[in-house]
Amino acid sequence: MLKRIGTDRLQLGMHIHELCGSWMEHPFWCKSFRLTDRKDLAQIIECGIAEVWIDTSRGLDVEEGAAAEAPGGQADSFIAHVAGERAAAPPPARRVPMCEELERAALICAQSRVAVTDMFQQARMGRAIDSERAGALVSEISASVLRNPGALISVARLKTADDYTYMHSVAVCALMIALGRQLGLAEAEIREAGLAGLLHDVGKMAIPLAILNKPGKLTGEEFALVQGHPVAGHRMLSEGGGASGVSLDVCLHHHEKMDGSGYPERLGGEAISLYARMGAVCDVYDAITSDRPYKTGWDPSVALHKMAEWKDGHFDDRVFGAFVKSLGIYPVGSLVRLQSGRLAVIVEQTDKSLVTPIVKAFFSMRSQTRIAPVRIDLSRPGKNDRIVSREDPDTWGFPDLATLWQDMAAA
Repeated sequence: MLKRIGTDRLQLGMHIHELCGSWMEHPFWCKSFRLTDRKDLAQIIECGIAEVWIDTSRGLDVEEGAAAEAPGGQADSFIAHVAGERAAAPPPARRVPMCEELERAALICAQSRVAVTDMFQQARMGRAIDSERAGALVSEISASVLRNPGALISVARLKTADDYTYMHSVAVCALMIALGRQLGLAEAEIREAGLAGLLHDVGKMAIPLAILNKPGKLTGEEFALVQGHPVAGHRMLSEGGGASGVSLDVCLHHHEKMDGSGYPERLGGEAISLYARMGAVCDVYDAITSDRPYKTGWDPSVALHKMAEWKDGHFDDRVFGAFVKSLGIYPVGSLVRLQSGRLAVIVEQTDKSLVTPIVKAFFSMRSQTRIAPVRIDLSRPGKNDRIVSREDPDTWGFPDLATLWQDMAAA
């Protein structure tokens, strides 16, 4: 049985099913493990983790009545609240279908990888960021997001371990642009946000790849080095020149939290700029939905649900709510169950509602077999099917799910 408890109730011998909070904020890459080492217990508390899920069937229990509510309550309430609000501002006139934007988005991502790699290497050597080149790149990404936000954001999520740092920056740039538009920022402000997203992780250049891609648990020294990347990046950008104040701010403060428990300066509340609050949400989302050497990325809708569980104290409510609207309750690539008894993958959002995207049904739960893919626009009048739940891809084991939505979106 799973129970949610405060870390002050943790004891050796308990089996930790999950740490409540972003796995980027602590060195425990294992999803679940038995707590047998006092050093691990101390480190969990020192990292600022407030709660954990324990599995009482695999380890010690707590006193009767000490556990918290069943998983999902508050997160589901928040997601439902966002779903009940208007999805977004009126769509731009130049918006195009996903199938028309995918090829251009893939080309932009390929070009961006080369450009960002070069810019980061230049910054690492103390040279100025080529502001003209960076600006042109942000313009290309912004234009793609304007045409169809789901295309480039989703393509950039499908990254390899070797190019993670660079493509993560491209993805965060696109997410910041989409979020900025949802928040109603002016175009100049959206451009600043996109550029800041592009440069926010330049400090990772100061960390050896062996540590960034380490498949196991980090040592205390290694974890401290990873947490030093905002300061290292801020120093690189400051010394090189050419970076705006917004880019410097987001680079230094995208790991700060609203409750003041983040790093490197433990800022909280209004002390954190809007841009840094945006960067915090976008950075976490792309990180947890991307495959890493030490962890398989979460399904996009599962990731949003997890972030909703963490949002109190971690994210700004208004910014996170706008972020959910910019992606949809079920982002592109999410696996869902339909009322008709089929599994489907989200291939595109619609303008009518956050809960009525376009899906492709491809699996029958009744026969437990794949079926000929069927494209369904759940927002069209007369459609009697609907999404009844999000599904965890790990439960079903579809090996091609990461790219399945692309083929279906282009069909």
